[in-house]
Amino acid sequence: MKLVNIKRETVIENRYTPKMGKLQTRVTYIRKRILSFPIRTLHKYRETYYGEVKDCTDCNLQR
Repeated sequence: MKLVNIKRETVIENRYTPKMGKLQTRVTYIRKRILSFPIRTLHKYRETYYGEVKDCTDCNLQR
């Protein structure tokens, strides 16, 4: 059993962009884990409707 590992997880989130409005997209988180407890998020990105990969800083979570 490893003490430190990195895991990639994909979840569906509601996002909001000024140009498109409400958007449901798959967001992939790359997280560092110690003893299977998440410590921090290393990177977060999303896939667009057209298959491009973008960083999640250009759109906000919808609340």
